[in-house]
Amino acid sequence: MVNRVLSFLSWVGIALLLAAVAIRLGPSFGLGNVIKPTWDPYAKYLFWGGVVLVAAYTAGQWREIAAYFEGRNARYGALAGLSVVIGIGILILVNFIGSRENKRWDLTANKRYSLSDQTVKILSGLDSPVKLVVFDRPTNFDSFRGRLNEYTYHSNKLQVSYVDPAKDLIQARQYGVQKYGTVAVAYKDRIERATSDSEQDITNALIKVINPQQKKVYFLQGHEEKDPTSSDERTGYSVIADSLKRDNFEFATLVLAQTRELPKDASALVIAGPKVDLLEQEAMTIRAYLSKGGKLFVLLDPPDDTKNPKPMPNLTALLKDYGINATSSIVVDGSGITSDPLTPASGPPYPAHAITDHFTLLTAFPLARAITPITENSSKPAQSFVQTAARSWAETNLPSVENLDTVAPEPDKGDITGPVSLAVAVSVPAETGTDATPAANTKAADDTKKPETRVAAIGDSDFAANGFLGIPGNRDLFMNTANWLVQQENLISIRPVEAGDRRVALTARQITFTRWMIVVLPAAVLIAGFVIRRRRK
Repeated sequence: MVNRVLSFLSWVGIALLLAAVAIRLGPSFGLGNVIKPTWDPYAKYLFWGGVVLVAAYTAGQWREIAAYFEGRNARYGALAGLSVVIGIGILILVNFIGSRENKRWDLTANKRYSLSDQTVKILSGLDSPVKLVVFDRPTNFDSFRGRLNEYTYHSNKLQVSYVDPAKDLIQARQYGVQKYGTVAVAYKDRIERATSDSEQDITNALIKVINPQQKKVYFLQGHEEKDPTSSDERTGYSVIADSLKRDNFEFATLVLAQTRELPKDASALVIAGPKVDLLEQEAMTIRAYLSKGGKLFVLLDPPDDTKNPKPMPNLTALLKDYGINATSSIVVDGSGITSDPLTPASGPPYPAHAITDHFTLLTAFPLARAITPITENSSKPAQSFVQTAARSWAETNLPSVENLDTVAPEPDKGDITGPVSLAVAVSVPAETGTDATPAANTKAADDTKKPETRVAAIGDSDFAANGFLGIPGNRDLFMNTANWLVQQENLISIRPVEAGDRRVALTARQITFTRWMIVVLPAAVLIAGFVIRRRRK
């Protein structure tokens, strides 16, 4: 009789334990509609009640337990128990070490769960706490946690919280949140908002809140340059313009022949692929701008007409003033990195320079000229930051490139043997007052930076056009150069990219076949099992 009562109590105890677990874990498994939140305080009492009843049953079976340990099974049980204890000890030790020495690996093909170099660099440079507040429905919080956990992994200055705006209207208004799925980024007394959980949006908001002073880039027009508002694949720079916005730049076009001066808010001037030379007055205006700490970015293609090339004496003379030689040449790549010998490629390692520091991506330049630093009798310390492979050369006899089967390097006739420099940068102290460059005197954050004149030149403009930004490093090279020019070295890095679409597209016939296989294969296994069982009987 006593054993029956104890057995009954043991089942009641197990039921109480299961009830306690269901109350605590049920809402996490979608049972929130069945299990009421008001039941939660009773889970503790149910748990301890179950433990007492199970313990009472165990105590009542002490004779059976003692007899069990007297036989051979006791030794086997002891070994099994010891194995379990050792296994649990190993798990505890691994978790302890993991909590002290945290290391993560991302094995996905497109590094979906890893932050870009730019984001990591920004996070490591934080000097004050940053708040990230997610405003969304609670059911969507998990979609943000995976991404934001990566941010907190790289910086202990991030504070992440999750808010349901429907339940906390005051906080939603405080952060200026208008819709669900918004991440508010608060730094000091500034707030920016990202409207998705993508790394691009969150890092863009982080850049803006840390660097509130926007830099304004002017694209020179009037000489058939690339257009930052055009979406044309060959002549448009609209994708680069969008990238500038993400790095907290503004951009505008400028016809210098009409204005006769650079605007006061110009952080940098870009001359991208001019087909016609600068006017002498334009060159003089740019010289005056540079002398006051201005920044200039020139992307100069080889001549379109190889038989009758149009010289650009004013622009090339302007570059020579800063130790940069824009040679009259076309670079021929014999390394085989690209399929077109007239599209030279460059890859790591790059020449040592801040623009390409830790730069690990391949870049390619459709039809480029050699841009070399002038080292003889030059007071400007110009440095190359992109160069081709050793099996390349710069052909100075331009008509000869029309027949690549017979062309060959001829150093004695002026050809430049590889590796050939394609890009040069120079930085020198400003010669006169700095009232023309807001980068040096507008905000206290910039006051510690000495006013400098910076000039960068690349022997190709097509590499940054819309149609060629699929080459891994082209966009980042342009953006790193722009950030170096305006003295934002903290943004020089490899930027986040959109996750690739790796879904498999099936035809209607393939979908039908797949559906049938889902039914046929399990049915075939069941039938085969039934037949084998019948034969064995």
